[in-house]
Amino acid sequence: MSSNTTIITSLTVVSAQLNRYLSIVILLFGVIGNILNCLVLSERTLRSNPCVLLFLASSIASLITLISGIAVRLLSGWSMDLTDTVEWICKFRIFILFSSRTIASWLITMATIDRWLSSSINIHLRHMSTIKNAQRGIIIIICLSIIVYIQIFYCYQSNLIDSPLKCYGKTKWCRILNDFEFAFISVIIPSLLMFIFGLMTILRIRQTSLRRIQPIMITTFIQTKSKNQRSQTLRKTDHYLLAMLFMQVLLLTLFSLPQVIVTLYSNINLNINQIKSPLDITINQFIFNLFILLTYVTNGMPFYIYTLTGGTVFRKALLKTLTEFIRKFIFSST
Repeated sequence: MSSNTTIITSLTVVSAQLNRYLSIVILLFGVIGNILNCLVLSERTLRSNPCVLLFLASSIASLITLISGIAVRLLSGWSMDLTDTVEWICKFRIFILFSSRTIASWLITMATIDRWLSSSINIHLRHMSTIKNAQRGIIIIICLSIIVYIQIFYCYQSNLIDSPLKCYGKTKWCRILNDFEFAFISVIIPSLLMFIFGLMTILRIRQTSLRRIQPIMITTFIQTKSKNQRSQTLRKTDHYLLAMLFMQVLLLTLFSLPQVIVTLYSNINLNINQIKSPLDITINQFIFNLFILLTYVTNGMPFYIYTLTGGTVFRKALLKTLTEFIRKFIFSST
């Protein structure tokens, strides 16, 4: 019994420390990265690309996710989390968190589909990769995400005891609905679509890399040297966007699936009439807490992925943005 008590105490302390210090790291790097993403991707030379527009909207959604999710968990490390005790804050915060995270995930899915469309040899499919369609997709995803999670205002409740978190589903069926809804709508289905369309894009590029020449590319090749260089720049941009996208999809799936597995496993155990010891409850809560923190890494990492895999296209835009910001700051202070 004494050894169990020691383990319970240690896990509780470690969990609190993770909420304090790991949350600070994720929040700091995530907020800075997403703000820089928004500045860079707003560049006129980049935002005319539908995939970049989707990246930009996803960065905004990820920024909202980090503030509504990780900032609150940071406060819980010092026992200052009002979502645990104030019911309307609990409901509103979870609604914003789930909606924004789902929006960010589906926008990356849309970006994957856009890369598949733009790589098609079918001119009708290529013409579907437009700014207007990307804007329509963003609006539809936002509206559907809000509708899907509107039930949170009924299901979620604060001051709960027998649950992984104090702000959680108030009944067994609410927990099953919310957890399965988040698992499938925010993680599993988008991840499957990303994998399918990403694989199709790679196969299509390999099959057509030696013989595919788009009509636009033909005209630019025939015309002047400057237009030919512009064509090469567009192809290079598409290449880097594809690398940025695939790396983000891979890491998003890697960091999100553990929480889904734990969530589904805990809901399966709800129907098993088994009395859990305090040690089992503490271990489950520790694992649950750790995997939740890991999911926030996916919302804070896009900028660093883009910097590493975006090649000169993204890094030049970043350098240009920082230079203009510093120049404006210097002139405004003098």
